[in-house]
Amino acid sequence: MVAQARVIWDEQFAGYDFGPGHPMAPIRLDLTARLCRELGLFDDPSRVEVVGADPADDALLTTVHDPAYVAAVRVASQDPRSADPARGLGTEDDPAFLGMHEASARIVAGTVDVARAVCAGTARHGVNFCGGLHHAMPDKASGFCVYNDVAVAIRALLAAGARRVAYVDVDVHHGDGVERIFWDDPRVMTISVHESGRALFPGTGFADELGGRAAEGGAVNVALPAGTGDAGWLRAIHAVVPQLVRSFAPDVLVTQHGCDSHVLDPLAHLTVTVDAQRTVQTSLHELAHEVCEGRWVATGGGGYEVVDVVPRTWTHLVAIAAHQPVPPETEVPQAWRDHVSHLLGRPGPARMTDGATPWWRSWEVGYDPQDAVDRAIMATRKATFPLHGLDPWFD
Repeated sequence: MVAQARVIWDEQFAGYDFGPGHPMAPIRLDLTARLCRELGLFDDPSRVEVVGADPADDALLTTVHDPAYVAAVRVASQDPRSADPARGLGTEDDPAFLGMHEASARIVAGTVDVARAVCAGTARHGVNFCGGLHHAMPDKASGFCVYNDVAVAIRALLAAGARRVAYVDVDVHHGDGVERIFWDDPRVMTISVHESGRALFPGTGFADELGGRAAEGGAVNVALPAGTGDAGWLRAIHAVVPQLVRSFAPDVLVTQHGCDSHVLDPLAHLTVTVDAQRTVQTSLHELAHEVCEGRWVATGGGGYEVVDVVPRTWTHLVAIAAHQPVPPETEVPQAWRDHVSHLLGRPGPARMTDGATPWWRSWEVGYDPQDAVDRAIMATRKATFPLHGLDPWFD
């Protein structure tokens, strides 16, 4: 039986835990899975097949990561006091913890599992909301990310026969790790729409970062000004992503849905709503059907408002992948809200919406040079569109 969506989850994924007070709180994953379950998304295995994963072995991890780095993670995982800060381990962003290797490798295995299922046709779509750890480099942990599950999954897709893979990252932070890993690979296009590195970690991701000599134009970056809200964020994504993905004509679309672009997120400065995030999920799902015969692999990523934002946004992602979209006006189940109240002593959101009506001006309406968002969009289009035979003014 071919499942509409293969979704990665079991309680072991909550083992990716940097400790009390760290923004990457594993409760965000449990609350997402609970909300999916309470809304009935996990009830029909023909719609959603929920599976776990064992940790990836070193042979899989080293398709992206240096063997010496994997060895260093193993050492830190057994004795956190031995973590090597030169490799990004034992730092404020990436504290070492017991079992870190196994927890990180499990996330890699989950994303690779759904990617292989989509490529083989045993699942139409794949979702790992535990994944999307896009900052990890081949030899270094970075930005709450130990192993780069997305990059390993893309390598697995290429090894399984995909000729081209497009990667679209809408996390508020630049998807620097995935971009750098495929910097010189013409088979992979990476597109990242994020808050400008002038204001935010990792300080990269500008329009003139285009990929290496062997793959010029394979890296695409839209660096948005702080304060960008729904209309500007949606305009930027729709003015760049569909045109380039159609031109590149990938076999598989891989997307990263960090929801830290939200107005309530404590670590960034965009003002996006759950409703706009849901709109982008829908648009990328439709793009996968248009361009890739539906082959779509979606991951989570950042997101640090762990009650009001992350569970709702990623539940919408699962629902869209399952072809069972949850109407925004849907009430959040009382059992889920009671669980939040009991666990955290605070109320959960009442509905699956922030009450916004997503709207944006199409690029075809015209370019406003006085608008900072439009200037960011045009910088990207001028830099990248001609490299793909597209016109930055009209396509």
